[in-house]
Amino acid sequence: MTDVVVIGAGHNGLVCAFYLARAGLKVTVLERREVVGGAAVTEEFHPGFRNSVASYTVSLLNPKVIADLDLPRHGLRVVERKASNFLPLPDGYLLTGEGRTKAEVAKFSVRDAERLDAYNDRLDAIADLLRALVLETPPDMVEGGWVRAIPELIKGAALGRKLSKLDVTARRDLLALFSQSAGDWLDGWFESGPIKAVLGFDGVVGNYASPYAPGSAYVLLHHVFGEVNGKKGAWGHAIGGMGAITQAMAAACRERGVEIRAGEGVAEVLTERGRAVGVVTDRGETIRARAVASNTHPKILFERLVDPALLPTDFRERIDRYRSGSGTFRMNVALSEPPRFTCLPEPGDHLTAGIIIAPSLAYMERAHADARAYGWSREPIVEMLIPSTLDDSLAPAGRHVASLFCQHVAPKLPDGRSWDDCREEVADLMIDTVDRWAPGFKASVLGRQIKSPLDLERDFGLIGGDIFHGVLSLDQMFSARPVLGAGAYRAPVPGLYLCGAGTHPGGGVTGAPGRNAAREMLKDLGSRR
Repeated sequence: MTDVVVIGAGHNGLVCAFYLARAGLKVTVLERREVVGGAAVTEEFHPGFRNSVASYTVSLLNPKVIADLDLPRHGLRVVERKASNFLPLPDGYLLTGEGRTKAEVAKFSVRDAERLDAYNDRLDAIADLLRALVLETPPDMVEGGWVRAIPELIKGAALGRKLSKLDVTARRDLLALFSQSAGDWLDGWFESGPIKAVLGFDGVVGNYASPYAPGSAYVLLHHVFGEVNGKKGAWGHAIGGMGAITQAMAAACRERGVEIRAGEGVAEVLTERGRAVGVVTDRGETIRARAVASNTHPKILFERLVDPALLPTDFRERIDRYRSGSGTFRMNVALSEPPRFTCLPEPGDHLTAGIIIAPSLAYMERAHADARAYGWSREPIVEMLIPSTLDDSLAPAGRHVASLFCQHVAPKLPDGRSWDDCREEVADLMIDTVDRWAPGFKASVLGRQIKSPLDLERDFGLIGGDIFHGVLSLDQMFSARPVLGAGAYRAPVPGLYLCGAGTHPGGGVTGAPGRNAAREMLKDLGSRR
C-alpha cells in the first residue's frame, strides 16, 4: 500500500508528488502515456528534428516551484527570447522587447508610445496581486456550521487585506480586467492598431472567443503574471524543449523516492464506504492508498473515473456543463531554412520572438466568427515560434523547427464532421497563411506534426483541445474552479483531491495547482517527516 496515488504525470502531477514525498509520504504516480510530462513533452516528430509537442514556451512556471524542486540542478535551463513579439504588417512591422518597444510603437503613434509606461505600471499592479494569489488556496464554500466555516472566513479576510492594499485606480482596473473584453480594455488605452494587436493576442491565446468577448481581458492578464529568470512578464525557451521541464521534475521526484509508472493508465478511482481508497489500473491492478490526487481534466475524473452515485446531483450537473474548448490547432514543422518575411526578410532577433500573424483586433474577431460559422477560420490567427534560433539541439545544423499555435478552430466541427477528416486540409491552410507573409515558407517545410483539437483530447486528455483544462471565465475561476465547493483542491469524495489545471490558478505550465493541492493534502494526511 502507498500513501498517495497521483493520476497523471503531467507537470502538476509531478509537482504534487514531489511535495508529498518531501514530507515523507510514499507516492506512486501513474501515467497513461509511455512518457511522463503530459502536454509538456519534447518528441522527435521528423527524422533529426525535435520540438515541444503541445505546450511550447516558458513564462508562468512558478519561481517557488523551480527553487523547491531545484530544477536547474536537474538539468533545466531557460533562455530568454532576444525580442518579445514580432507582428508582420502589410506595410511594415512591430517588434517589441526590452529596450525597443517604445520606439517601435512610436512608428505608428507617438501618443501610444508615451502611454506605454503608464499601461505597464497599471497592469503590473494587478499582475503582482495575481502572483501573490497563485500559491494560495482559495476560500471554499463549506457546509456544516460555523466551526467548518471559520478557516474559510479567515482566508477571505486575508484576501480582503491584499485587495485593500490596492489604490482606487488599481481596484477599478481590477474590476475592468475581470469583466471587460481585451479589445475594450486596449481601446481605452491606445489608438494605433499594431500595439493593440500584439497585446490583444494574449486575450485569445487558448481562448475560443473574440478579443471583444467579455472576460477576455482576464485571459490577457493571465498571460502576463509570469517571469523568466527573475524578469517579470518575460517569455523564454527551455533548452531541450518543454520536456526538459518535466524530465527535471521527474528526476526531482525520483530523488525523493517517488515511484513513477509510465504506460499505466487508471480505469477507476476505487472507493469504499464513500471514500477514495486507491485506483484500479487499465490492466486491472488494484493499488490501495490513503488518498488519490488527480491531475486529469475534471470532466475525465468525474465523468469517467468516479462512481457518479458518490457525487451530489448538482455537482454532476455542473461538471457536465463545465466549459472546455480552446479552439486550438497545434503544429510542429521541420524547416530547411528560416522563414524570410516580406516586411523584414533578413534573419535577426525577430526570428527568436513570438511571431504573431494577426495584424489587428478586427482580424482576430473575424477569425473567431468565421470558425463558429464554418468550423475553422479561413484567415486564421497563427503564432509561430522558431525555438531552434535559441536552441541548436532541436534540429540539424543549418535547419530549424517551428511551433505553430493556430486559432481559431471549432473544438467540435459543425454538421457532425470529424477532425480526422479535416486535419490535413486545415494544416495546409495554416502553412499557406504563414507563406503569405513569408514567401518560400511552404517550400521549406520538410515535415510536419499535426494536433487538431481531437488529437489534443485523445493524446493529452485536453477536452475540446482546451490547453487550460477548462475555460478561464469568471464562473470557472478561483473558488469556483472547477465548481464552487470544490475549489480548495478537495473533491466531494473524501480522500480524493484535484491537483491539475482544472483548479486554481488554472492553465499554463505553472506547477501552482500541484503545489497547492499537496499543501492541502498534507493538512489532511499529516506529514511523516
